Amino acid sequence: MPDLLALFWLCLKVSLFTFGGGAAVVPLMQQTLVTGGFMTLQESVDLVAIAQMTPGPFSINAATFAGMKLFGFGGAVVATLGVSLPSILLTLLIARFFFSFHKKPTVQAVLSGIRPVVLALIASAVWVIARQSLVLPAGGLDLPAIAIALAVFFAAWRLKANPALLMLGAAAVGTLFLRP
Repeated sequence: MPDLLALFWLCLKVSLFTFGGGAAVVPLMQQTLVTGGFMTLQESVDLVAIAQMTPGPFSINAATFAGMKLFGFGGAVVATLGVSLPSILLTLLIARFFFSFHKKPTVQAVLSGIRPVVLALIASAVWVIARQSLVLPAGGLDLPAIAIALAVFFAAWRLKANPALLMLGAAAVGTLFLRP
């Protein structure tokens, strides 16, 4: 059974080695939680859903939820501290020197090089979540789930619908009509 220190280090590593915000954290968070024996792939997909629909930064929500699920309140505190500490320290360091070097070509080149990596990490997360959510355990596609996903995508993209209402509506449709 993984312990609190292992959870702290896991969250610290995830925070140290991801750039680009919440969606970029998803693949590394899922991989480390699953391969570290903290949770199953399905539990990690559920973690992503819960962390995305709660207010606040994804990585903090995910770490807090994982810590709470695994070790209760103490686990939530330890995981949240682990995922927050590198960002806090790095932000303080960068804030101290940012305006003296942010326009330098080298810094701009580094930031330009990070952008495609972040896009690839986000695409990877979409792939893992879609495969887990839209493919039936016995194989084949879950057509009702795909229909809900497409309807929500259309409503968000074209109609600019409120994301909270989209989640509530999709949850209601799924609960009432699709799952036993």
